[in-house]
Amino acid sequence: MRVTPTRTDEREKPVTSEPSGRERDGATEAFVAHRNLLFTVAYEMLGSAADAEDVLQETWLRWAGVDLAEVRDRRAYLVRITTRQALNRLRALGRRKESYVGSWLPEPLLTTPDVAEDVELADSVSMAMMLVLETLTPTERAVFVLREVFDLGYDEIAEAVEKSPAAVRQIAHRARAHVAARRPRGVVSAAESRQALEAFRRAVETGDLQGLLDILSPDVVLLGDGGGVKQAVLRPVTGRDKVARLVLGGLLKHAASLSLGPAQVNGYPALVVHLDGALDTVVAVRLDEGRITGLYAVRNPEKLSHMRRETALRR
Repeated sequence: MRVTPTRTDEREKPVTSEPSGRERDGATEAFVAHRNLLFTVAYEMLGSAADAEDVLQETWLRWAGVDLAEVRDRRAYLVRITTRQALNRLRALGRRKESYVGSWLPEPLLTTPDVAEDVELADSVSMAMMLVLETLTPTERAVFVLREVFDLGYDEIAEAVEKSPAAVRQIAHRARAHVAARRPRGVVSAAESRQALEAFRRAVETGDLQGLLDILSPDVVLLGDGGGVKQAVLRPVTGRDKVARLVLGGLLKHAASLSLGPAQVNGYPALVVHLDGALDTVVAVRLDEGRITGLYAVRNPEKLSHMRRETALRR
């Protein structure tokens, strides 16, 4: 399989012969060592765990044929391959989203406890931030993720996105300004998130409309993702009163068979809704100044597979 050559001395050369057993072992060892990092890069760029897994498979197929003697920095080389494959898929994913039924939300991940301990990583994969990243162009998203989350140098990023370092600096500046204008105003602690979610859960379980109104921001926005498979709001619902009555009305219809419980999703506390004992919905929130400004309810069954096992993310 051929890989597009780069402008550096460390080129991704076309495969001319089968790698030796030692080379295969070395390639496997390097890939396994960096797999969680590569998955994180792909997921942050795509917002889809399923697509990120596909990107890793494509990365491995290319990496397995590389002459390791020509590679100075295996981690950087793997990140470069992953970024290029993710960019290709991100552009295709954009076309799929145009025909998606209702709102498209990132695929939630049941994350390992250490993700929450890395505050910057948790913030970068939070549902709120992932939705902000959706507003960037594919190249802006790649540059922002590689620079702001993984702290790669501009020269490294330039190789990954096939731009000049000067162009990458401009793209990074533009992306940072775009994200800063749209991201939550401050980093929210896990304790604040748990407190808000507990108040939300308590109000829903008891049918306490006033309690729900108290925890919601006046301009709260509810997004639902059913993917055309499960019932969900097709368009954003805005406003505290509308959102509160919709949430209570929808959940209380199933009160006898419904349960809400805590989970660690994308590095932050969230709620999982079970209906008749089966996982039905993941509810993540965006908080600003102690109140919920965003409610994100993922119901599409195709997006819930990574809620059945913990996912390790790395920087």
